[in-house]
Amino acid sequence: MSTRTIVHLMRHGEVHNPDGVLYGRLPEFLLSDLGHQMAARAADFLHANEIVHLVASPLERAQQTADPLSKLLDVAITTDDRVIEADNLFEGRTVGAEPKALVHPKNWWKLRNPFRPSWGEPYGEIADRMQAAVDDAREAARGHEAVIVSHQLPVWIARQAYEGNSYVHDPRKRQCTLASITSLTFDGDDYAGFTYAEPAGDLLPDALKGKFVGGA
Repeated sequence: MSTRTIVHLMRHGEVHNPDGVLYGRLPEFLLSDLGHQMAARAADFLHANEIVHLVASPLERAQQTADPLSKLLDVAITTDDRVIEADNLFEGRTVGAEPKALVHPKNWWKLRNPFRPSWGEPYGEIADRMQAAVDDAREAARGHEAVIVSHQLPVWIARQAYEGNSYVHDPRKRQCTLASITSLTFDGDDYAGFTYAEPAGDLLPDALKGKFVGGA
């Protein structure tokens, strides 16, 4: 008989980033007060599920987002470098509310190939590491459920990989809002589909209104 397992991919909550820094993998970018509320909402949404394994990216914002769920479930957080934010050559740039600053002529060489993409970690590599992490989480939670707290682009690329979709996309159209949950269902080792939820959806309008989001 096949075993049903669910791996929930959760994006972290809002980060305190008033200067609009593209923070990427930089340290010390922590959740805002609203981000902590988002993490608590996601934990409340998930805590009644049969979650036996909890994983988080090593970045502080992901660890902070995982913490309320860890406490509710009394399940330790396993840190996994494979679910970290995507590498990006623009990391550390301050662009404020105008992302067009990134397309200055001196940066054109970084934008030469949107299909790879040339400005950061290749989509295929993100997919490979995320699927490996999901495989391990599925095995650890076999017959139950696991949660992986990660970042917008890795979660989105993982979803596209399992759905068999192209990785090339418009970042503005990713269905992966702050503290959202993309739940991958497996029948044994076979992918069987996903669901998507926004337990902190009512808080999104207050998330850095008018600000350029500096990381995911």
